Amino acid sequence: MTDSQSAAHALTPAHILAHQVRTAARSAASITDDALARIARGNPPINALTQVFADHARARAAHIDALVAAGQDPGPLAGVPFAVKENICTTFGLTTCASRMLEHYRSPFDATVITRLLAAGAVPIAKANCDEFAMGGSTENSIFGPTRNPHDHTRVAGGSSGGSAAAVAAGLVPFALGTDTGGSIRQPASHCGCVGLKPTYGRVSRYGLVAYASSLDQCGPLTTSVRDAALIAAVLCGPDEHDATCSPAPSPDLLTRLEEPPEGLMFGIPRQLLHPPAGTATGNSPGVSHALALAIKKLEAAGAHVKPIDLPASDHAIAAYYLVATAEASSNLARFDGVRFGHRAELSPGATLAELYRRSRTEGFSPEVQRRIMLGTYALSSGYYDAYYLRALKVRRLVKADFDAAFAQGCTAVLMPNAPGPAFRLGEKTSDPLSMYLQDVYTVGVNLAGLPAISVPFAHEIGPDGTGLPIGLQLVGPAMGEAMLLRAARVLEKLA
Repeated sequence: MTDSQSAAHALTPAHILAHQVRTAARSAASITDDALARIARGNPPINALTQVFADHARARAAHIDALVAAGQDPGPLAGVPFAVKENICTTFGLTTCASRMLEHYRSPFDATVITRLLAAGAVPIAKANCDEFAMGGSTENSIFGPTRNPHDHTRVAGGSSGGSAAAVAAGLVPFALGTDTGGSIRQPASHCGCVGLKPTYGRVSRYGLVAYASSLDQCGPLTTSVRDAALIAAVLCGPDEHDATCSPAPSPDLLTRLEEPPEGLMFGIPRQLLHPPAGTATGNSPGVSHALALAIKKLEAAGAHVKPIDLPASDHAIAAYYLVATAEASSNLARFDGVRFGHRAELSPGATLAELYRRSRTEGFSPEVQRRIMLGTYALSSGYYDAYYLRALKVRRLVKADFDAAFAQGCTAVLMPNAPGPAFRLGEKTSDPLSMYLQDVYTVGVNLAGLPAISVPFAHEIGPDGTGLPIGLQLVGPAMGEAMLLRAARVLEKLA
């Protein structure tokens, strides 16, 4: 067991830390100092955190302790340190999106998710590494360098929220915020061995999240347990006047039914997703296949029902996703041109405005971001819009209809892998973008359908060297069904 694995096992969960602070059994200041010490010791080998706000965190912790001393309740996350993905706006530190385009950008406002965590008493302590503008599946595409997997430093942490997942898995912070456009919370959670929750689209405000694909992006927590995920999600959810896409539904009660037994739960097992679609991948690793089979066996033994289901449109989900996502990225990133926002190139006298745009965007965006912008621009161009983008939107409706049909048949949640295999080696897929994109084969359909999903650590895949790499399983619930989804995830967590 590595030092980072030991730290993760020893890390006190967020809900216990908050209880200790609220009852004055422990001070927020001591918790913050402990976290800063863990970060100083554990972050350099894995490069999970990019900015550390020691003075800001200590001042915030002192304020929390003062409230407790005055007999006031600081909130359900009192004194709990957390990390924030680099693409979420904060007034403390920089909001770089791990890109040269925004490497000096300081936000004048906090994202709504930050405002709500502060109101709940949490203590922001660091920013977390990610793929540039959240475009990637390994957190290798960052101006800060790659994040390494805490379980094996030769492997990726997953992406794009790899820094957030690695920070939690390494025991640096009790929880972190990530964002999920096509699996970017769930896949790194699976690779690093922590819990990652992607809420229903619209459950959590996107105000202050730097947009990649606006109809797909969603903020969510990465934690050490399902209970912590439920606690934090309850804080994050709720209407927001700053975000027109945010649901007016109030924050749900996610904790009351969390510990109910598995009787009455029905888990749908999609025939099409037991193996990656033909022609798109080589198949599941032995560890993933074993984890899925073992989960089914244990769920049935525990009294839950397991039912085969069909998701026929899933074969086309990844193609549809990369058309929709890149098209929206092409539009969203147009504002970063060196004039309105972002890096501005230095030009020779007499250079044209077109040259300024070209140079600024070439210097500011990495090859991966440029690739996605170009793909999206092509899909939206005259003569190709109907053939590509419009057809992808039709497939999107079919993907959602498949999931809706499964839930109409009585499924509480759909059970599937997060990725075809465990974390791959650093550099293994960087020269083959298609291979990297296919790692999202199990996750993108959830975003196309706007559904909630959660990754729960379940097993390990043992390599030739005897090293165990985490494997998480994914549960998908109906829209606005986070309460039952978390209950099902807690059942799975107990069986792991």
